Amino acid sequence: MQVSKNVRLRAFTLTVLATTTLATGAPALAQDDADTNNDDTSVNNLNEIIVSARRRDETLQDTPVAITAVNAAMLEAKGTVNIGDLQGAAPGLLITQQNSGAQAANISIRGLTYADIEKSQTPTVGVVVDGVTIGTNTGQLQDAFDIAQIEVLRGPQGTLFGANTIGGVINITRAKPTMEPGVKAEFTYGRWNTWAAKGILNYGDGDTWGIKAWYFHNESDGFYYNATRDTRDGGSKGDNYGASVLFEPAGSGFDAQFTIENVVQSFEPVVSNLANSSEVFCAFEPAEECNRNTTTDLYTTFGQAAISKYDAPNATLTMNYDTGNVTLTSITGWRHSKEKQTQDFDGSSVDLYYVDRRQKYTQWSQELRAGGNLFEGLDYVVGGYYFTSKYDLTQWSRVFGFAPDVPPTEFDENEQIVNGKTESYAVFGDFNWAFAEDWRLSFGGRWSHDNKKLTNRFATDGLIGSGDANFSKFTPKLGVDYRPNPDTMLYASWSRGYRSGGFSPRAATAETASTPFQPETVDAYEVGAKLTFLDGNLDLNLAGFVSDYKDMQQNLTLPGGPTGNQTITGNVPGGALIKGIEMDSTARLFPGFTLTASAAYMKSRFRNFVTDGVFGTEIVPFDYSDNRLIYAPKFTASLNANYDVPTSFGSVVTNVGWRHISPYDEQISAASLTPITDGSGDVTMVIVNGNDPRVRTTTQDLVDASMSFNFDLGATEAYFRVFGRNLLNEKTTTHAFTVAGLWSFGMALEPRTYGATVGVKF
Repeated sequence: MQVSKNVRLRAFTLTVLATTTLATGAPALAQDDADTNNDDTSVNNLNEIIVSARRRDETLQDTPVAITAVNAAMLEAKGTVNIGDLQGAAPGLLITQQNSGAQAANISIRGLTYADIEKSQTPTVGVVVDGVTIGTNTGQLQDAFDIAQIEVLRGPQGTLFGANTIGGVINITRAKPTMEPGVKAEFTYGRWNTWAAKGILNYGDGDTWGIKAWYFHNESDGFYYNATRDTRDGGSKGDNYGASVLFEPAGSGFDAQFTIENVVQSFEPVVSNLANSSEVFCAFEPAEECNRNTTTDLYTTFGQAAISKYDAPNATLTMNYDTGNVTLTSITGWRHSKEKQTQDFDGSSVDLYYVDRRQKYTQWSQELRAGGNLFEGLDYVVGGYYFTSKYDLTQWSRVFGFAPDVPPTEFDENEQIVNGKTESYAVFGDFNWAFAEDWRLSFGGRWSHDNKKLTNRFATDGLIGSGDANFSKFTPKLGVDYRPNPDTMLYASWSRGYRSGGFSPRAATAETASTPFQPETVDAYEVGAKLTFLDGNLDLNLAGFVSDYKDMQQNLTLPGGPTGNQTITGNVPGGALIKGIEMDSTARLFPGFTLTASAAYMKSRFRNFVTDGVFGTEIVPFDYSDNRLIYAPKFTASLNANYDVPTSFGSVVTNVGWRHISPYDEQISAASLTPITDGSGDVTMVIVNGNDPRVRTTTQDLVDASMSFNFDLGATEAYFRVFGRNLLNEKTTTHAFTVAGLWSFGMALEPRTYGATVGVKF
């Protein structure tokens, strides 16, 4: 029997990782360069990492949660400008950019994702920055500079982090003001005329108060080439600036930190034309722009010029008061964004489908927590949470050139206006009870209530539809862990995740606009082991999980509306079942050398995924049960080596990493259809034979490398770094979409790039 190349590769990689006991999410790297801009590094010593995954300070190896901790210095060393390079470094984690929205990310953990940018719906993976959850996919692709620690929590985290974290959480802690005078500045230049200048200034009295101010600038010409306009395409320019004040009176038990910042970004939203001869748009496009591949062809574009402008101020106030018996915490968060974006969605030189989107979004959140010990052996965190958001979207569409330059002034029938509002509140509790020697019981839950409102209308035709719905859910968790010795922890847990329902902003009929989609839930069962060997120099973490996904929310294309079809969000009745195993570990083999790796194998399938669709002129049930889940690769693995060599002038640090990601699909679509007929010849059901192959990535083997030269100049440190990303020049999509037999488009993975950074800190 012949064994496929991919199966052999998985077997070989898992064998190597198991026999060398190296499988990791890079916890050791959380201490590399940990003093970058902050004395509070979340690391007590070389081999101990402190995490706050359960709203408590615990060591990584003592936390009964599948978690990866990474210091942003690892990302900076590779020349990374955002958290996207975490992709593949933690087991089962994907992060790809979605350029239909500013700072937008498609994030998937253990096969759970929400690949869209509409603000009426919430992510499945929460991005939490200094305790504040970002309520939409836009804004999630955070800058990787000046971050103290990033924690990737896998599996539902609803008890402590909220309702919309059914896949997991990326918990980002930024560096605090040092309270001491200091400066860090760096300049980076790379391929595609990409450059970045970043600076941080610290000042304070060294004891009671400190202030930190920063300014970051990023700019690039883009890695696409537009053949129609004979110019580089996909350029971007961004600025991030702000200040943070920390007040911490000695001996008072009180501290307060107020942070205010603004993100200003402009970029060219680019899509590559993937339409083929079976789709309508190809009949109107030049032959060379149709039937293209999803690898090398992606990097040549033909679309008209487009621009996105994004302005997103935000503020956070965190206060803690330790009374001795109880620690009280208050986190207040405000985020606002204003977006203006045009985009040529057909990606061709012909004016077929062009949109202009204008939107505003504002969110407020308030969390109050209390934590402490009820008695010896029983600790707790309890609290309450309030969240409100509102947004308005105005969109103009130009189809087949039938409208003036957007925004239209003469053809108001093309103007669609959507207004939405969310109000949520919750109470929660999380408890740890050491009920017997070496045994601990973890239990808790969260009750959440959400009110969703949405109004959808056309400027001339009036109201399409409106909706107002309430959703409530209690999500419990239960776990047990056993510690037979200080170097071993075994655990098992069950938790339920909940993602709220809502309304479809793209609905184009009264019925679909006023009908809510319902909440989805995940019951996650997990067993794991956290092991330490060789006097703390080798950590090995293992986890196995089963996720029972019910009432899964999916984008569906249905007939109706002015263009003949509409995209709505609906629930998959049977949901899905996802199973997987994961390993992560770190080996500190000898002084200065750290070897880390990760591996995850996952199987997923839909159950009874049947929804209505159009076949010919009739609406009949379509069965998608054999389609793959999206953003759910079967196998991911990584291997990273970091070697820090002392020298007479300071040190030289070499970092080489490999990330393997097996192919995965990016949209629920149709490769082909098989009609099922009754005795009279009428079609009673249509079987969908998998997703369209154009929305499937290729196998990715991403190799990155960097070398940093650190110079000790007394009170001043200087560094010079050269880096390369995607050195094997893998080319594939990061997002791809087909539109109901009309056209298809995709976005490309950044090809091989390289550059250098020079910096100083004192």
